[in-house]
Amino acid sequence: MARSLSGVDSSRGGIAQSQSNFVVRWIYSAGILNLMYVPALLLFAVFIFYPLIQGIKISFTNWDGYSQSYAWVGLEKYRLMFSDQKILQTIQNTFIYGFGSTLFQNVMGLAYALFLDQKIRGKGLVRMIVYLPVIISPLIMGYISYFFFQYDGGALNDAMGLFGGEAVDWLANGSRAVWMITLVNTYQYMGIAMIIFLAGLQSISREYYEAANIDGAGWWSRFRGITLPLLMPAITINIVLNLIGGLKLFDVIVAMTNGGPGYATQSLSTMMYNLYFARQDAGYAAALGNFMFVIIAVISITALVLLRRKEVDA
Repeated sequence: MARSLSGVDSSRGGIAQSQSNFVVRWIYSAGILNLMYVPALLLFAVFIFYPLIQGIKISFTNWDGYSQSYAWVGLEKYRLMFSDQKILQTIQNTFIYGFGSTLFQNVMGLAYALFLDQKIRGKGLVRMIVYLPVIISPLIMGYISYFFFQYDGGALNDAMGLFGGEAVDWLANGSRAVWMITLVNTYQYMGIAMIIFLAGLQSISREYYEAANIDGAGWWSRFRGITLPLLMPAITINIVLNLIGGLKLFDVIVAMTNGGPGYATQSLSTMMYNLYFARQDAGYAAALGNFMFVIIAVISITALVLLRRKEVDA
């Protein structure tokens, strides 16, 4: 009897020991897993959070960006920003870069994706050609485009001259230059939209199209009733990414026009750059940067929420 009781006690002790070992291992593994977050959090704090806080603080000062001393001026830089006549033109240009690039990139990217989703020869080569500009630096792409559109010796004017046409100063007109910058940005990044759309198209089951064909649905009916609804996750990703990229467009503008003529092609990014380095008004530049951050955050989050509601389960 004593031997059996001791056996029961030892078995209970073994179970308790194994349970405690499991708990210890779980706590240890969870702790290690949580420690894995630390490097990412440190990088986020150093390169994102701290500069954001510093930018907000600087926007309330008259700091020139170089000197050791500065004075607090409160909301003066924000009042100056909203009373600046050039800001309205700059915001308009920024919206054209953002929404225009988003529209063109998604339309062209979807068109290429639909084309490459067919059983055709050489689609790998076409995909490579369309995606190739993405790997080029935006600054280099801007300079290439400038040499293409420039008045003297530009490739486009030289080609027109071969057919008896007169040279045109394509970048001299501000409104036209804004749209040309938008098209250059579209050309460079529509390859990303194409790849995302192509991945979305290839994830759609062919059974839906076979059923639609049996019902006698045409191409447009299949596209509107099957492709677009099931492609909404890809559309959401592309629109949000394109909006963020277009609204903060900088490199191409600097290379092609440097914001000129005058302020005709300035974006919020290029104006912020000029305020800091040309006018040495870091406080004003920080206020403008904070304003740009709010605009991009509000527009992108709103677009994300609205588009998420339209997504359907396959």
